[in-house]
Parts: sequence; structure tokens; C-alpha cells
Amino acid sequence: MKAAKKPAKKLAPPKELLADLVLANKILYGLDVVDAFGHISVRHPKDPNHYLMARHLPPGMVTAKDIVLFDMDSTPLTHSDKPQYSERFIHSEIYKLRPDVTSVVHCHAYSLIPFGAAKGARLRPMFHMCGFLGCGVPIFEIRKAGGNTDMLIRTAELGKALADSLGDKNVVLMRGHGATMIGNSIQEAVFRSVYSMENASIQMQAHLLSDTGEVEFLNDEESEKSSRGRNVPRSWSLWKSQFGKA
Repeated sequence: MKAAKKPAKKLAPPKELLADLVLANKILYGLDVVDAFGHISVRHPKDPNHYLMARHLPPGMVTAKDIVLFDMDSTPLTHSDKPQYSERFIHSEIYKLRPDVTSVVHCHAYSLIPFGAAKGARLRPMFHMCGFLGCGVPIFEIRKAGGNTDMLIRTAELGKALADSLGDKNVVLMRGHGATMIGNSIQEAVFRSVYSMENASIQMQAHLLSDTGEVEFLNDEESEKSSRGRNVPRSWSLWKSQFGKA
């Protein structure tokens, strides 16, 4: 294996950021957003052309020593002797397309998968915690980008196709696979991941309860007014108290 370039000392990530990234892995696992699979990354605060993510490990096992520095080709600049997530291109290609994005989550949450597969189904905001879904939730069809595959985003080309499908939205569903969420912080990306999953469960229940199958969703103005991020710090503080010592 070709030796990786040694990262400049200025790219040493803040300890607080590493702690939050490790904690985010624990929270996502503890709340069943991820299981043995899935990952979260954060853009490097000192250089937007680099990002940080764990090496190839189940999220619940990640420690600060497992955090890898990547460039925007998803080449590991540290831990190059360790296996890396094959789907790291999800993260780098979204960061390339969306300079506003600070953190990316990829998961296989079971409640979200039906909304990526059922024809005519749309994931839409059911309650005030999910206003961030009101801008729309696109569905990525990997067959259009790569034909018949194992459904994984193993190349930069597939990562770019996924990023293009996400566009300017906050969440993209991946047919037969899972979902990817973005945020302007680790905390916001985790929040959107948790509540996207909760919204999917609630929406399914509401459709089953309705005599006609019709459901009343938040409208555009309600979604916009309830998606301004004020719920994120309170949720994060609770999750930190729950999983911070795990």
C-alpha cells in the first residue's frame, strides 16, 4: 500500500471536536439510527478540504484513537494501514458539492427504508421536530448512476451521483439501502438523523390509522418556522448525558 502523506500539524483537530464526533457515534448507535453499519463525519474546521471520520469500525466501538483524517478524494492521511469504510465517498462528494455542510450521517435505519422503496410514498414532516423535512426528501436511485450494483457507494462517481440527488435538501433516501443526512454541525446532523427516523415511524402509523390513508402534514410555512435549529442544543445535551460516559 502506498504510504499516505503526513498531515501538517495545523490539521490536528481540536480535542473537543474529536470528542463530539466519538459521542455522535455512540448516540447514533444508542438510539438505533445505526447498528454495526453506518457512519458520521465532520468537515475539518481548519481546512474545509479535509474531513474526519472513524476507520472501519461499528459506530458503537469508535474511540478518539480511531478517527481518520481524509482529503476530498477520500484518501486517508492517517491510519492508512487500517481498513476504511468503503462508502466514504458519500461524505467527500457531499462536502465538495455543498460548502455549507459541516457534518454528514449515513445510516440504514429500518423505518426509513420503506419510504425509499414504496412507489408514490413521500417522507414528509409530521410534527414540529421534523420541519427540516419540509423542503423535500429526494430518493436516490443507484441503478440510474451505476446499473445493477451491491447498492453501496464504493466510488467517487456514485458518491457524486448521490450528492447531486441530495441537491440543496437536508435528507436523501437511498432506494434499497438507507439514507444520508447533512447538518451545519455534528449536533444538527445527529438531530436530523434521529428525527428523520422518528418521523418515518410516526408517518407510517398515521397512514394506518387514517380511514382513507390520507395524512395532514406540516405545510411549508409551518415547516420553515419549526426548522430553525432551536431544538438541537436541548436534544444534544440530553443525549450527551445519556451516552457521554458509554
